[in-house]
Amino acid sequence: MQKVKELMNCDVQVTSPDKTIQEAAQQMQEGNFGMLPVEAHGQLIGAISDRDIVVRAVAKGRGPDTEVREIMSKGIVSAFEDDSVAKVAKIMSDNQIRRLPILNANKHLVGIVALGDLAIATSEISVASSALSEISKPT
Repeated sequence: MQKVKELMNCDVQVTSPDKTIQEAAQQMQEGNFGMLPVEAHGQLIGAISDRDIVVRAVAKGRGPDTEVREIMSKGIVSAFEDDSVAKVAKIMSDNQIRRLPILNANKHLVGIVALGDLAIATSEISVASSALSEISKPT
């Protein structure tokens, strides 16, 4: 059984809740990714995505100096690095998310797994396909 730690991206950047959404957007642009985990005092407290910036801030007339904490998603869903790829795919499917933070046993962020990472795991291709079909369902 393949573990998610074999697939995840370990080069994870985070932001803090007191940064501005402009700083978060710049960080996303520079790193070419669409989601940043948000940490405070070494603990994962949420995430902010490019979609959050557009839908929760720009569409409501909020400026670039808006703090991340005001628009981030709280209560973030995560998995553990020793979880199976199948379990992680189910978590992503059940919660309709495309990117999932991965924690170690001490609950510290150690990676991110994206739906595309699941697709790369050829032995788990049906798992990724199943997850994609559930994630992409209209709500």
